[in-house]
Amino acid sequence: MKVVIAPDSYKGSLSSVSAAEAIAKGVKKALPSCEVISVPVADGGEGTMDSLVSATGGKKVKVSVMGPLHKKVAAEYGVLGDEKTCVIEMASASGLELINKSERNPLIATTFGTGELIKQALDDGYRHFILAVGGSATNDGGAGMLQALGLKMMNDAGDEIGLGGEALGEVTSVQLDSLDSRIKDCQFLIASDVQNPFIGPNGASHVFGPQKGASPEVVEMLDHYMGNWADVIEHATKVRLHDRPGAGAAGGIGGAFQAFFNADMKRGIDLVIEYTGLKEKMVNADCVFTGEGQCDFQTASGKTPMGVAEAARINHIPVFVLAGSIGKGIEELYEYGITSVHSLVTSPMELDEAMERSAELLADAAERVMRTFIAFQR
Repeated sequence: MKVVIAPDSYKGSLSSVSAAEAIAKGVKKALPSCEVISVPVADGGEGTMDSLVSATGGKKVKVSVMGPLHKKVAAEYGVLGDEKTCVIEMASASGLELINKSERNPLIATTFGTGELIKQALDDGYRHFILAVGGSATNDGGAGMLQALGLKMMNDAGDEIGLGGEALGEVTSVQLDSLDSRIKDCQFLIASDVQNPFIGPNGASHVFGPQKGASPEVVEMLDHYMGNWADVIEHATKVRLHDRPGAGAAGGIGGAFQAFFNADMKRGIDLVIEYTGLKEKMVNADCVFTGEGQCDFQTASGKTPMGVAEAARINHIPVFVLAGSIGKGIEELYEYGITSVHSLVTSPMELDEAMERSAELLADAAERVMRTFIAFQR
């Protein structure tokens, strides 16, 4: 029997690699003789770099950069096994998890560190990039990233503006020839399933600003500042981001890529499935295990289990989802190829305990599901 294991990370407890190891342990306990193919995956957020680097036999390079609140953080970028493609995970340099909840402030948070990662990779000779833009702490329209790459953003007085979302209210012009000239020789593939525009009720500030620490008043301020930035971008590049789908991804960095870079956007899980060769590895599989921390109605909007199920459905392979917790709306998932959804927790338990024991609980859940599956094959 052949079993493919393709989980996402379980936020705050297990990486996708560790999750795959735990599931494999449970599957093997139920059926020691089975063939296990582990393919840790992600959907464009945290863990995407690890998934791609692991699947292709690549490497990671450590870089000290400016964090979202302007303090130095230890970040890294990945290099795929082809030794040509650089993977940058925005969360590594500008992520929400890098700061305490009480410190979240999109008025000052910056993507400057993400730009520093790109600059270091350019210095190291890379010209093909994959950008995973999930999990950002920022709402600066990608301005900080561009500033790190040399773009001069000026105010009415002819001075360069500062960093963060609030500074976008001051910008009146940009000097395109100051942007790193190497960028025009690069190809960027942006992993994101976000279709929100740059500004407006469905834009970056209104939809994603609150989770980054923005009050209703600050959301309105940020949307106004982003509107000003969009006007400046349109004047300079002739690219209108205001209502452009995907421009609002990761606090507007999606728009910065669309306007200033040779970039294409692709759903994160589809990109990861392609680069890991998951579909090919599923050929002749008897079943597939996947999972994530929280499985609910949002899973159907392009999260890892949904993408894995779509890939398996082509060959009519059963797909079992192992979730840290199960929310509302999972019924919809069964229409897309997911066979069943199983919680890791089977008895009353505090969240801290569940997260601490996540590897053990995941292995136990995998064993239970595998034993049931085997019984129905006889």
